[in-house]
Amino acid sequence: MDDTEQLLTIGVFARRVGLAPSALRFYDDCGLLRPARVDAVTGYRRYGAGQAPRAVKLRQLRAAGLPLVDAAVVLDGPEDAAREVLRAHLERTRRTADEARAVVEGLLREASGAPEDRGMRARIGGAELASAVRQVAPAAATGAAREEFPVLGRVLLELADGEVRWVATDRYRLAVRVLRPDGFEGGPRRVLIATETARSLAEWAVRQVTVDIECAGEAAGVRLRSGADCREVPEGAGQGRSGGEGPGGFPDYRLMLEGLETGRHRVIVDRVALRDAVTGRAGPVSLSVGAGQGDVGQGDAADAGGSMVPDTGGSTGPDVGGSTVPDTAGDAADLAAGPVLEVTGGGREPVRMRVVRTGPRLRIAFDPAVLVPALEAGVGPDVLLEIAAPDRPVLVRSADQGSFTTLVMPVREGAGAGASDAGRTDG
Repeated sequence: MDDTEQLLTIGVFARRVGLAPSALRFYDDCGLLRPARVDAVTGYRRYGAGQAPRAVKLRQLRAAGLPLVDAAVVLDGPEDAAREVLRAHLERTRRTADEARAVVEGLLREASGAPEDRGMRARIGGAELASAVRQVAPAAATGAAREEFPVLGRVLLELADGEVRWVATDRYRLAVRVLRPDGFEGGPRRVLIATETARSLAEWAVRQVTVDIECAGEAAGVRLRSGADCREVPEGAGQGRSGGEGPGGFPDYRLMLEGLETGRHRVIVDRVALRDAVTGRAGPVSLSVGAGQGDVGQGDAADAGGSMVPDTGGSTGPDVGGSTVPDTAGDAADLAAGPVLEVTGGGREPVRMRVVRTGPRLRIAFDPAVLVPALEAGVGPDVLLEIAAPDRPVLVRSADQGSFTTLVMPVREGAGAGASDAGRTDG
């Protein structure tokens, strides 16, 4: 302390900073706010005017309910530790407020004689919720497909079985992300949210520590709340509490997943390398997996057509298909070096990369506009392709995130870019 600094008695200092003299004595004993000087004879405390900001901050921390131990970290600890203490306390106060609000609302309902309808509520980390929307939303339909099938231009938010699920599909790709909330109350709900609205919610949620997803009473909409801050998705954007789907309803993604055939081929490859090899190609690209040790037999060639979900408007889906690769003289080299995946077509030079795989040799074709977004949405260095046949939906998964699933529909090998575009419905 500067010897020239004005010294204030405990009473004057207490009035200046809004603390009682007894509180100042207590904080002195705790070591949080020592007086500038203590008279050796009388024991009277004197405080410097420069100590006022610390005293005011201490009063604010205590008024916010921080324990003394946490207040000491905020006042004197490293900045990172102080921020962590404040974030943790903010989350505690939010939980306490939510619990108190639920109790008071219940008492008010009892007092009014109205029947209790707790609705539905689930709590998710804000960053986790935002990540789920960003992974799933690109699979929603756009352009002409969205105009023809507006329901496919939305993202499905489903709350059931203690899980929160985000789903989107444009009929030729399907993305599902499953979240396990910290808390889950109420019955199942299904809500359709416009893709733009879902992305806006993600931008807001990523800045929140936790987000409560709430569906109240019979309302078809949904509310996302973080403390006093909330975002409303209005009624009319949802499908109600039972999840019943009308004639124009959202496709039942569960039937798609349950109807998948067991993958005959399993290919693990560098996710980024495969994405880069496919990106920028002008038309359908072929993925060929060469021979590896233990191969026996060849699959039948396939030549069929269709999409992952039933055609709801009479449009024709893309022809899909492929074939397994016949034995060649080059197989001996592949056997020695291990299996290799080769990406060809689309106006670029072939690209070869090492893979880990099971099953016979394989050749399958994709539209880059469908496969690339599926690879970009993945997490981690590797991607697993589970392929039942060259004309069936391919399951795209990540070893680092089992909660995210993507299905991608292949196309007929050798089809021109015009044919591929004509068969797709994502605009």
